[in-house]
Amino acid sequence: MRLRWATTGSLLAGIAAAFGASACCAGPLLLVVLGIGGAWGSRLTALRLFQPLFVAISIAFFAVAFRRLYAKSDECAVGKACAVPSARHRQRFIFWVVMPAALALMSFPLYAPLFY
Repeated sequence: MRLRWATTGSLLAGIAAAFGASACCAGPLLLVVLGIGGAWGSRLTALRLFQPLFVAISIAFFAVAFRRLYAKSDECAVGKACAVPSARHRQRFIFWVVMPAALALMSFPLYAPLFY
């Protein structure tokens, strides 16, 4: 039996991986803005080694979500239950809202020096 990822699950996993990809650079800045201090932020810079891995994982999960949202499905045969079109439309909207935010988080190390 083949394991299939739900669209919502792959979107959530992509967001989590995007947060992991930006934790090395956006995390310390966020902690300083919140007034927590630089000591916690210095520990987050150790995640910089894992940033390419988090970016790859995030892109993979978003690709799975895109494929499940836009690929033609063979599941809607006669006599089978299909996804409600309004739910599919809502998931597509959420995908296109979340994707630019995740890309901004993943690319934060590129423009982070402008804030420091």
